[in-house]
Amino acid sequence: MVENEPVLERDRDLDRFLTFIDAIVAIAVTLLILPLVEIAKEFPEISLGELLRRHTGEIFNFVLSFFVITQLWFAQHKIVQTVVKQDRTIIRCLVAWALTVVILPVPTALVAASREGDMIEPLYIATMTLSSLCLTVTAIRVAAAPGIRDGRTPTDPVDSITTTVIMVFALVLSAIIPVAGYLPLLLLLLSGRISALIRSRRKR
Repeated sequence: MVENEPVLERDRDLDRFLTFIDAIVAIAVTLLILPLVEIAKEFPEISLGELLRRHTGEIFNFVLSFFVITQLWFAQHKIVQTVVKQDRTIIRCLVAWALTVVILPVPTALVAASREGDMIEPLYIATMTLSSLCLTVTAIRVAAAPGIRDGRTPTDPVDSITTTVIMVFALVLSAIIPVAGYLPLLLLLLSGRISALIRSRRKR
């Protein structure tokens, strides 16, 4: 892009659609807190310390899901920031992605009430994997369709692809080894290094 070249303004209908998607994410994040509101009603019948000890799992699930949804939103925002024209594929992918975000509070609540062997963790990771897959398809489409962008370089899809592949692997591990729980998600810590390695090899 030429320096000082004006950036194209985003189509109004597309802007409204992305605002709608942002609102869906905001509502999903808000819903995560509702189980904790119910837990708070147990106070002051029991002490705050006992309340926290009894519901450590629910609090952990809330923090984890809050972090997951916000990170997914940041990824989505980064992917579509150069998009200025509507595209059917992107619209459909983002609607599907929003659906996975809305669904996420459900496995979050199920995890809190689950028992060993219920396989709720794989369901939780599967929801995250579908969400990541939607963003990956969106990123690939944005990179492949310069006519819908404002002229800036789009986000490299390799980041989303790497994350999705790792999450699929984590899902398989979680399903095969139920006792692993959320531990396979720690593989996501390797996504940055793997993406960097792929980029370096592509430049050779």
